Amino acid sequence: MRRPIVFSILTVAAVLTGALVVAAPAQAHGYVSSPPSRQALCAQGRVTNCGQIQYEPQSVEGPKGLRSCSGGNSRFSVLDNESKGWPATSVGSSVTFNWVLTARHATSTWEYYIGGSRIAYFNDGGRQPGATVSHPVSLAGFSGRQKVLAIWNIADTANAFYACVDVQIGGGPNPTPTPTVDPTSNPTTPPPTGGTWAAGTAYQTGSEVTYGGTTYRCLQPHTAIPGWEPPYVPALWQRV
Repeated sequence: MRRPIVFSILTVAAVLTGALVVAAPAQAHGYVSSPPSRQALCAQGRVTNCGQIQYEPQSVEGPKGLRSCSGGNSRFSVLDNESKGWPATSVGSSVTFNWVLTARHATSTWEYYIGGSRIAYFNDGGRQPGATVSHPVSLAGFSGRQKVLAIWNIADTANAFYACVDVQIGGGPNPTPTPTVDPTSNPTTPPPTGGTWAAGTAYQTGSEVTYGGTTYRCLQPHTAIPGWEPPYVPALWQRV
C-alpha cells in the first residue's frame, strides 16, 4: 500500500512543478546598441556615475504602456535624468535602430516615440526574434536634438523593455566622419583589430578581436556584455 501512495505524492509534485515552470515568465532582455542608447553609453563608460545600469544595460524592464527611459524602475532612474549630459548621435532624416537581445522572447510589437508622437511601429505577431534586430525609422518632420524612446513589447507577459536614444537630426542620412588618410600608407592594409574581446566594449561592423586564441570579425554593431563571447553569438561574430 505504501508504494502507490508514494507514487501519487510524487505525481502530484511533478504536476505542480510543471505548472510552476509553465507559469513562470521567461527571462527576456535587450537594449538599443546603436545609435547608442543611454544605457549603452553607460555600459561603454562614455557617461559615468550611472549606477547599476552600467553593468546590465539590457535590464530596463517595466509594465507596458510607460513613456520613461527607466521603465519605471527606480534602480535605473538615472536614465530619466535630462541634466546628465547625454551625448546625441548625429543622424539624418532616417536612422536604423539596432537592438541586441540577451534572451529572445516572443515579441508582440516594437514602438518608437518622440515626445507624444509614435513615429514607428513594427508588429512581430508573437514571433521569436533573432539575437539582433534592426528597424529603419523615418525622422521626417523632426529636427535638432531629440530623444527617441524605443520600446520592445513582449508577447506573453505584461512587460516591455525600454531604451532612450538621444539624436541630433540633420545633415543627411546617418553622416559618418571621413577618416584622414595618410597618402604614404598602404591602402590594402586591413583595419586595426580590436585586441582581445572584452565585455563593456563597443564594437563596430568589421572590428576584429581575439578570443581563446581565435580571431573573430564583428557582424553587427553592439556593446559586448558577459555571455556574448564570440564563440556563442554567431549573429554578432564570425570566425576569421
